[in-house]
Amino acid sequence: MIRHIVLVRFRPDVSEQTISALFQELHEIEDKIPGLIAMTSGRSESPEKIERGYMHGFVVDFADWDALAAYQDHPDHNALGAKLVANAVGGLDGILVLDIPVAARAA
Repeated sequence: MIRHIVLVRFRPDVSEQTISALFQELHEIEDKIPGLIAMTSGRSESPEKIERGYMHGFVVDFADWDALAAYQDHPDHNALGAKLVANAVGGLDGILVLDIPVAARAA
């Protein structure tokens, strides 16, 4: 499994309503990508308070690298990605992405 982690530092003038709409658009992709296992998104509620401005993010689990590639190539993902970049502090500089292979646990 591949865990796709995206953290976004939205510009201060971007409302929570706009962010919520962007995440809703993200979730509309969920049923369009074979191999997309799970998706969650939201605002950090960390008691540690060390987000360093990256207060929003999402995590998507994919069955494998091919499913992640299909997501990355999907036109809805590309359209949403452009909106995230447009609303992030410094454009692409306000977005962090990690793709981490997750090993299945033995029973």
